[in-house]
Amino acid sequence: MSERDFIQRFMFEALDIRGALVRFDQGWQAMQQGRGYGAVATRLLGEVTVVTLLIGAQLKQPARLTVQVRGRGPVETLVVDCDQQLRLRGMASAPPDLADAPVPALLGEGHLVMTLQTDEAETPYQSLVPLEGDSVAAVFEHYLALSEQQPAALWLHADADCATGLFLQKLPDADRKDSDGWNRLCHLAATVTPDELKTLAPEALLGRLFAEEAARDGIRLFAPALPHHHCPRDEQKLRRLVLSLGREEVESILREQGEVHIHDDMCNHDYRFSALDIQLLFGEAPPAVH
Repeated sequence: MSERDFIQRFMFEALDIRGALVRFDQGWQAMQQGRGYGAVATRLLGEVTVVTLLIGAQLKQPARLTVQVRGRGPVETLVVDCDQQLRLRGMASAPPDLADAPVPALLGEGHLVMTLQTDEAETPYQSLVPLEGDSVAAVFEHYLALSEQQPAALWLHADADCATGLFLQKLPDADRKDSDGWNRLCHLAATVTPDELKTLAPEALLGRLFAEEAARDGIRLFAPALPHHHCPRDEQKLRRLVLSLGREEVESILREQGEVHIHDDMCNHDYRFSALDIQLLFGEAPPAVH
């Protein structure tokens, strides 16, 4: 975790408009390690990661949020999940040499699937909406408008070094407080550059983008949240998985492949079980050595 990995929420109280800045640096680089993603998959997964953090930062109870973009285009899947502690993991399924193209061409027809599993609920809450929009930002703006009944705007940027973004949301009293406030702030926010998102401290960036609002009414900053990549090995989970296959199926795999090899796509971990490992796993004593 790094001081450059943060979610900085803020509020224009005089306008009833809220927002957040996300910068995911070291955690984002760890999330890509060993993946071999091309530039296109990196950008798309990074943008989905930023939005997942924005939504995950609003969780009010222990829960796990999973965001999936499922398409029928060359990018088949983008999936990111995080918990209330903003421990994050994710993956993309896309060719490494994929050429850049408009987002609808990259994703094809598909759906955005949001799953929320709380500690209290036996079954998760899930919402599914069609992919609508010419960018990842537009896809999620459409979703937020449907789910929260309030306009939202996103400016996202991701490359191999950093995933970052700026979020604004119009709240119920915004038009009453200033009928032009929402349009004015969106126009100003649209001038932000990727370099500013990646390098400027939150106070400096907000002061630069919204100078008049900052000078006149001030911008309220909340305590930053600190996300991090978290995808440790889970040997016990994999042992349970192998046991669930049954001895006959496992023996068949051993005869065919010489070992049981399981790759965890989400965390990019490999688990290998030899014939001796399987004997011990199923509670058999290893052969005696004379």
